[in-house]
Amino acid sequence: MKGFLIFENESSRFDDDGLLINFIDQAIKEDVGEGDLTTASVVQNSRIATAHFLVKEDCIIAGIALATIIFKRIDPAISFTPSHKDGDFTKAGTLLGSVSGDIASLLKAERLVLNAMQRMSGIATKTKLLVDQASPFGVTILDTRKTTPNFRICEKWAVAIGGGKNHRFALYDQILIKDNHIKFVGGIKNALDNLANYLEVNKLDVPVIVEVQNEVEFVVAIQYRAITRILMDNFNPEQITQLIAKYDFTQKLEASGGIHAENIDAYLKSGIHYLSIGDLTHHIQSIDISLKIQ
Repeated sequence: MKGFLIFENESSRFDDDGLLINFIDQAIKEDVGEGDLTTASVVQNSRIATAHFLVKEDCIIAGIALATIIFKRIDPAISFTPSHKDGDFTKAGTLLGSVSGDIASLLKAERLVLNAMQRMSGIATKTKLLVDQASPFGVTILDTRKTTPNFRICEKWAVAIGGGKNHRFALYDQILIKDNHIKFVGGIKNALDNLANYLEVNKLDVPVIVEVQNEVEFVVAIQYRAITRILMDNFNPEQITQLIAKYDFTQKLEASGGIHAENIDAYLKSGIHYLSIGDLTHHIQSIDISLKIQ
């Protein structure tokens, strides 16, 4: 589907929408505008400089591949030689590698590269902690659309680097019927009947997820074969376990709503298949990383 992204470890594949390049260009425009007045006023002549990245906290590093793209977008002559790759566990005090090029180009790229790497590393680190907790139970950790506007592409990339899986990227690549859709059309049966008709008329083959709020809605949802996954919103772990034992169904189950590191264990033991966690991207402490000119 046009615009959809698939992230695999430290690499990424994009279609021709150019979402990543658009993000980089807009971020450069936001930060640099008509030019870097400070560097222009202090550095009178073009000079080659070398700088080193320093990680100041233990973390899962993320944003190395993105930094490479940013540097080349700003100045193709910049040479970036990383000593680590995305997804590596990196201890405080580690040098990530060096970058060389015209001093003005390095200073133009510095803040965008660091902002992206710091936030992405925070997301990847949090994701890895939850993925490690979930792995023994065979539960998949998913992200959500609760992302920073215009930075979603990098935040979802960071989740993948941390070992999580990406939920839908946006409104166009999956169908996710939520409580507001259901309420507006007068109930879950109306919503799912409309869905079935829409899929048939448009000959559409995309993942379909429906959010349910209670057992009554769950019982209706499991009757529709077009549904890929049932999202159990704000169910507690005991309720999930009870419904799994009580009913026969073929759909995979996903839980969401207030799930985080402190309460995840009970959900992992409930029999759920997926946990979608907005906390992965909207409650993040960025990792402290610096870039110092030598």
